[in-house]
Amino acid sequence: MNLQAQPSSSGQGQYRILREADLRDYLAGLPPVAAQLGGVPAGWSISEVGDGNLNLVFIVKGTSGGIAVKQALPYVRLVGESWPLPLSRAHYEHLALVHQARLTPKLVPAILHHDNPLALTAMELLEPHIIMRKGLIGGIAYPRFVEDISTFMAQTLFFSSDLALSAAEKKEGIADFAGNHALCKITEDLIFTDPYRVAEQSRWTAPWLDTIAAAFREDLELHVAISRLKLKFMASPEALIHGDLHTGSIMVTVTETKVIDPEFAFYGPMGFDIGAVIGNLIMAYLASAGHERSPGDRAAFEAWLLETIEGVWTEFSRKFLALWRSEGKGDGYPVSLFTGEAGAARLETERQAYLARLFQDTVGFAAAKTIRRILGLAHNLDFEAIADEKLRAICEARSLRLARTMMLDTPSFTTIGAVTRAAREARGWQPDFAR
Repeated sequence: MNLQAQPSSSGQGQYRILREADLRDYLAGLPPVAAQLGGVPAGWSISEVGDGNLNLVFIVKGTSGGIAVKQALPYVRLVGESWPLPLSRAHYEHLALVHQARLTPKLVPAILHHDNPLALTAMELLEPHIIMRKGLIGGIAYPRFVEDISTFMAQTLFFSSDLALSAAEKKEGIADFAGNHALCKITEDLIFTDPYRVAEQSRWTAPWLDTIAAAFREDLELHVAISRLKLKFMASPEALIHGDLHTGSIMVTVTETKVIDPEFAFYGPMGFDIGAVIGNLIMAYLASAGHERSPGDRAAFEAWLLETIEGVWTEFSRKFLALWRSEGKGDGYPVSLFTGEAGAARLETERQAYLARLFQDTVGFAAAKTIRRILGLAHNLDFEAIADEKLRAICEARSLRLARTMMLDTPSFTTIGAVTRAAREARGWQPDFAR
C-alpha cells in the first residue's frame, strides 16, 4: 500500500505563516478554490478559529460557499516557539486523509488543495457540525455516532493491517509514515511518561488532586503498566492509526460524523485509536455530573453515553470480524493454512482470540488517555469547563481511580460491559477530599 502520492503545491514559495491578508491573496491565486468561494476576494470573510494545541485554522467564506484552511506552525501553539515542531506533520496528515477518504469518504472532510511547502491544506467546510466534545458537554446525544465511528475504525484499521495487505504493501505503508516521529515523540512523552514523573509542563486541579498526582508519581506498579503500553505503542505497527482520535478530533451533527486532524498518524497499535475513543467517552460520562443544572437532569444523557461506549466496541468488533472473514487476504494468517471445515473453524477461534487481545489493549490505552488528560499538559474541556474547581476535581478523581484500575487490572475487563459497570461504580464514588 503505497500512499506516497505527491501532494499538490501552488509553487508560491517557501514557508511563511499566513495571516488574513496573505491568505486572501494566496487563495485568490487558486482558481478552483476561488471559484468555490465565489465573489471577489476582497469580499471574502476570513476568521482564525483554531482552538487546538498545534495549528492555525481559518474559516473562509464567499458568496458561493466556504472552506476550512489549516496551516501547521513550526512550533507547538499551546506552548510557543520554545517547543519547535516540524512542518512535515502536514504532509503526513494529508497522506492519512487520502487513506481515510479512500476507505470512508463520507466520514472525513474532502481535501480541496494541499501545499507542501506551506504546510497548508484547504478542505471542505463542515457546517453545521460542531466539535463533538462541545456537544457532549452540552448534553447532546448523537444517534449516528456508533455506526459511523465503528465503520471508520474497522475500515481504516483492517485495510492497513497484515490481515488485508501483503507483507510488502504493509512495509511500504510503514515507510511512508516513518518520518512522523516528532509527533509520536509528543505522544510518548505526554501520554506515557510525563503524568508519572515530575514534569515542568504537567498540571492538575490543585490542591484537590495534589495527593493523587503524587501517588501516581510513586506508584511503581503503575509505572510498569504504562511502560508496557508505551512499548506497545512504539513497537507494534499493526495498522495505520489516526493517532489522536478523541472527541475533539471528531465533528458531528445528529445525522453525520466527520473525523478530522490525523496529523499524529503512523503505523501503531490498533487499540490506541479504539481506546482513545472509548476513554474520551468515559471522561465525558464522568464529567457529566459537573455540568448538571439540577441533580439527575443529565441521567438520560449519561445512560446514552454508557450505551454508546458499549456500542463502539461491539460494532467495531463485529465489523472488523466481518471484514476479516470476507477480505482477509493478507499475509497474516494465510488462508492456505486454514483450508477445509476444520481449518475454517480453527481460524474463527483464532479471530475471536485476536479480538480479545485487541480489547485488552483498548482497555489499557483508554486508561492511559484518561490519566494524561487530568495529570498531563493538555486537558479536556469536559473537565475544564466545570467552573467549580472542587467539583471538577471530584469528577477527575473518579476518572483517575477508574483508569488506574483499568490499567493495573486489565485482565479483569473481559467485556465492554465490565468497563461500563466500573464506570457506573466510579460515578458514585467520593474521594476523601469531597467527604
